Amino acid sequence: MARVAVTGSSGLIGTALVAALRARGDDVLRLVRREPAAPDEVRWDPATRRLDPAVLDGVDAVVNLAGAGVGDHRWSPAYKREILASRTDATTAVATAVAATGAPVRLVSGSAVGFYGDRGDQPLTEADAAGTGFLAEVVLAWEAAAGPAVEAGAPVAFARTGIVMAAGGGAMAPLLRLARLGLGGPLGSGRQFWPWVTLVDEVRALVHLVDRPDVTGAVNLTGPAPARQREVAAALGRALHRPAVLPAPSLALRAVVGEFAGEILGSQRIVGEALLASGFVHEHADLDAAARWLVA
Repeated sequence: MARVAVTGSSGLIGTALVAALRARGDDVLRLVRREPAAPDEVRWDPATRRLDPAVLDGVDAVVNLAGAGVGDHRWSPAYKREILASRTDATTAVATAVAATGAPVRLVSGSAVGFYGDRGDQPLTEADAAGTGFLAEVVLAWEAAAGPAVEAGAPVAFARTGIVMAAGGGAMAPLLRLARLGLGGPLGSGRQFWPWVTLVDEVRALVHLVDRPDVTGAVNLTGPAPARQREVAAALGRALHRPAVLPAPSLALRAVVGEFAGEILGSQRIVGEALLASGFVHEHADLDAAARWLVA
């Protein structure tokens, strides 16, 4: 049994992670921004960039998932600042506290495949350099904010998460709703690679990283078989027995979601080499299995 602190525990991934950790017998400490409502909660204010190191007394690992959702609102200048600040402030606070404990606390710090930018058909691994664009800039600053923990010698892994397939939220939820109506066709050209991963495997990978402090640095949390977006749409259609042929024009998508459409239409052919090399085995290793799980 381990004692694991989790930030962002009320989000899509955080909620599932807390449940998984508790199911295997771990003691979970949730860092929340409101008044604590349970004995396992501690209030913190990530905007201050400070977390009392005493909060981490007896903690074996921290999973830092705090940050404003990138697809929750249109990207106004103010919301783009919130996307960046919510991640760097929280990570600075957690990393500084981890460094101050003087103990080998494991830090699994949230990150994203947005690091790589739009790279077309180029195969990408953790060894590749950052791309360009707003999210790439965010991820660079986000990971750099963990510097205090890295410099103190703490075992830090950056969980560069892909597009999480989950029925209850995230980037796939709107596509799933359209697919159920037979309208889940390609977005734009549909040729762009989507680095998908099911919520089940995302959580299993995070737990795996908690248990493997020897795995440090960037770790891509994506499925083992990269697929084009039109293939994702087709797999959902097959699982639902619905057509998936009507495309959503790029201009229409940009009109609906604004600047975020550039990320949706971008291509990232990503393989999680570090995760696979560490011995992780996906439960949903192919797209059809992932789609069947999602629609079920």
